[in-house]
Amino acid sequence: MSAFYNCMNYRHFVVTGCCYLLSMHISAQSIIENKSNEELSLMLDEVVVTGTGTEHLLKDVPVQTEVINHKIIEGYGGKNLQDILMMLTSSLDFNQDDMGSQMQLNGLGNNYILILIDGKRIHGDVGGQNDLGLIDPNNIDKIEIVKGASSALYGSDAIAGVINIITKKHDEGILLENTTRVGSYGDIRQHNGIGFRIGRFQNYTNLQLQHTDGWQNTATEYTTGTEESITDSKNKTVNRYTNAQVAQKFTYDIGDKLQIYAEGSAYWKHIYRPSGKYAHYDVKTYDLEYHNSSLAGGGKYQLSGTDYITLDVDWNRHAYFYHFTDTTLVDGYLFGKFTHYYPMFPGEHELQSDQQRTMVNVKGVFELPYENRLSAGLEWRYDWLNAPMRVEGEKVSDWTGALYIQDEFNLWNWFNVTGGLRLNKNQNFGMKLTPKISTMFSLGDWRIRATWSEGFKSPTPKELYYRYVKEMNGSYLYMGNPDLKPQTSDYFSLGVEYSWKGFYFNVSGYYNTLNNMITLVTIPNYQAPAEYQVAYELKKTRQYQNMEDAKTYGVDVSLRYAHKEWSAGIGYSWLDNSAHVYDSNKEVLKKVIIDGTAHHKANAYVTWKHAFGDVYRLGVGVYGRMSTKRYYQTDGDGKGYQIWRINTTHDFGKSKTMSYRLEAGVDNIFDYVDTTPHGRHLGTTTPGRTIYASLTIKFSKGKKTNNKFNSNMSNSEDD
Repeated sequence: MSAFYNCMNYRHFVVTGCCYLLSMHISAQSIIENKSNEELSLMLDEVVVTGTGTEHLLKDVPVQTEVINHKIIEGYGGKNLQDILMMLTSSLDFNQDDMGSQMQLNGLGNNYILILIDGKRIHGDVGGQNDLGLIDPNNIDKIEIVKGASSALYGSDAIAGVINIITKKHDEGILLENTTRVGSYGDIRQHNGIGFRIGRFQNYTNLQLQHTDGWQNTATEYTTGTEESITDSKNKTVNRYTNAQVAQKFTYDIGDKLQIYAEGSAYWKHIYRPSGKYAHYDVKTYDLEYHNSSLAGGGKYQLSGTDYITLDVDWNRHAYFYHFTDTTLVDGYLFGKFTHYYPMFPGEHELQSDQQRTMVNVKGVFELPYENRLSAGLEWRYDWLNAPMRVEGEKVSDWTGALYIQDEFNLWNWFNVTGGLRLNKNQNFGMKLTPKISTMFSLGDWRIRATWSEGFKSPTPKELYYRYVKEMNGSYLYMGNPDLKPQTSDYFSLGVEYSWKGFYFNVSGYYNTLNNMITLVTIPNYQAPAEYQVAYELKKTRQYQNMEDAKTYGVDVSLRYAHKEWSAGIGYSWLDNSAHVYDSNKEVLKKVIIDGTAHHKANAYVTWKHAFGDVYRLGVGVYGRMSTKRYYQTDGDGKGYQIWRINTTHDFGKSKTMSYRLEAGVDNIFDYVDTTPHGRHLGTTTPGRTIYASLTIKFSKGKKTNNKFNSNMSNSEDD
């Protein structure tokens, strides 16, 4: 025991010293257990977990966290997660294509944004695009967004920030729910949920179906280096697709201290690509298919009222196929050797990549003397890639182990500092320490937050070894690079927040420097492998390379007000960035802007809700999204745009077991369409004005339990 207290005294001395050194510009928070039960009941919807991996009231979390709560989500009526995020926060940008949702958060893209579902990494294209169709919007309770490097807590991929999708907790006695949504361009969204609770056992089954016929904003095709003018291309702006998913989760309470769970999902997506008559431009001989699956299990053991240990084990798979619609001569790596003109026939499938990941995470949270809350854990991750036509040698793998620790320390009731440290050990790149320290100073209705953190991201197997040709107005070769170095970053932020009687204001600035940033860089075609130079008339060769340096910096502003039946909000983001890459032709460093950058983005909304007696409740919301031009290194810039939307909700009847909701609205009220030719970058892919309607019928019987496991079991932010 004496050794234990000596250790605590030493740690207390170190942390206290850090607090005094940082006290000129950092701030505080009150841990949730110090709040009264009355205050907790009033602020339950404001409990957040993503920033520190532990529970805090939103106003008291030391790490700046943006929340889109369930009331805002339900009032908005979005058709998918991308729609919700783009319209309800100003920090994120999207540019959808067949490979998924190309995101950008504060100047950095998909590779640097970690997406979690209930604290667990989304399964999808490792190091590539994330298909947000995996997430059923009807099952989202709220969304938490933490900006900036979070590698100390979450490991690799969390350099730009973390988006945590918190799903609804279904523990009624019996739950049956159906939502059917239809809209323009053959848009269909179907959701079904089945749940029940028998004693200590809970079950929830979620099924979803999404379909669109797609649309074409222009028939003009951009053709570089020719005088040919194609005005009857068959390429669509967004292709027709269908996806379906079934997800299952079981939980069981063993006594009052232990809860275990098991869950899994299966997901399928087919993208239908029309074929035209112009070779190298719009001729398509195959569709695209994605097969995803996942399995997970674990539990939470409650040591005391505040201390607990969690275990999570999960496996997931993302497989990507060509589904051939015509006889096609393909080439690539077959049986370990490059093969030219290998025939595939209609109806056949060809595996392009099979990515699998296994993760094990053990985490403990403990209340310690001197107002400390300690979080510590062990993590092991194994990535495996099988791409017989795209990787020389067909299969590659990578593993990472990590030990992480975090201390939340209340020096005074108005001052808090939270420090974390992660030690990573990667199979190919050795050891790396990533620290983080966040602080908050609280004075009445004011909060001042400051953060410094390091980010770390090791190259993915795809960035190291992947190789493929994309036919888009010619042959484009994309190459991995086995000589890549890990990426590191330093992130600084400072924010001021004020809230009073329904009024909320926040302004925060950030500065993020990245070293050895990995991005696709155009290189001379003669540097391509000889077999590709023979097989293709290459228009362009692009290879993953480390940038010499990059930096992003900006300011985010949020203003909200709510009074009785009215609410309104405005968000604004200013962003700038720059990077240097090595120009192998001129042998000099060249300054470039990071692809997808828009200097100014904003969103706004106004909502009104009113109950007409006990039988009818009406909600009306108007939402807007604005963006200036998005910049790219090649193929033109994306145009700036404004999109406005109106959504109405209609709740009928008053029943203890049944509820009915009708939603109807108009998206893109002013019918804006980006008609930039195919092959150039778009500002937005919207087809113009669209209408939609949905009907939700829900049967719920049995009161929800006040389950103490729910707060952390489903939100075990351990990745």
